[in-house]
Amino acid sequence: MEGILVATYRCNARCHMCNTWKYPTSQDQEMDPSVYERLQHLKFLNITGGEPFLREDLGEILRVVKPKCDRICISTNGYFTERVVELARKHRDVGIRISLEGLPRANDELRGLEDGFDHGLRTLLQLQRMGMRDIGFGITVSDRNVKDLMELYQLAKGLNVEFATAVVHNGYYFHKFDNVIEKKEEVCEAFRELVRELLRSGRVKNWFRAYFNDGIINYVNGGRRRLPCRMGEEQFMVEPWGDIRPCNVLEESMGNLKDSDFETIWNSQQAQEVRQKTRNCGKECWMIGSVSPAMKKAIWIPLAWVLKNKWSY
Repeated sequence: MEGILVATYRCNARCHMCNTWKYPTSQDQEMDPSVYERLQHLKFLNITGGEPFLREDLGEILRVVKPKCDRICISTNGYFTERVVELARKHRDVGIRISLEGLPRANDELRGLEDGFDHGLRTLLQLQRMGMRDIGFGITVSDRNVKDLMELYQLAKGLNVEFATAVVHNGYYFHKFDNVIEKKEEVCEAFRELVRELLRSGRVKNWFRAYFNDGIINYVNGGRRRLPCRMGEEQFMVEPWGDIRPCNVLEESMGNLKDSDFETIWNSQQAQEVRQKTRNCGKECWMIGSVSPAMKKAIWIPLAWVLKNKWSY
């Protein structure tokens, strides 16, 4: 199983594609790290926010969840360099993904953070100098930053760090329902160029990322997801106050971690009802499917696509 742990909804950014910063949690709402003892073993856990490094006890959360997880990655805007570096020194096996929305001008405008790009890049470079391996950038593409997609990819490639992509979408998690891509062909062409670059790579991992990004093109053009959504079945999200939800799009709760252990919640009648709603939610998010668990069960689908397109895309 895989999980998304939303540590806080407090955020120092003012992103144009996300209004979470308008609805911050109070410190009293955010669970004590000890409650996360109730989680079961996970293949992967993404710790996110808001801005997770606004939690002064983030290190204590890690201390609790690390024994339960094969891999952990923290998503951050990278603004608080000293906090990120200090945590990384103690937890060198944890991944760090820094959200950058393009080159300096685009990033700082879209994230509402003065010198946000400089802080994010400085954080990444310091982590790299420390010898951290699981580090990289993440970009959420919109009409306003599509021109910087390939430049940011080239920067990540030059630094030899990971590069993750998404496109703007809506949901209660973002408190946004008006995100839309109007420059569809421009966005699609930028992703086609990225797909071609990834297919030229000698890394098998990049070939599968090419499939993933081609799925984003499919989504932008109004197509349906290519792999089944497994949110609520193999993946879940836990809110800062303890509610277990299937994903960051559907608001239904399966139960609260403060009231019971995860296994009891996961196998409850309430969870089964939420799971059924998730299967039939009718929402087409940008993701092509549950990338890790679902791909392992249907590995021939992306593999066949790679074999077909590697030399002809």
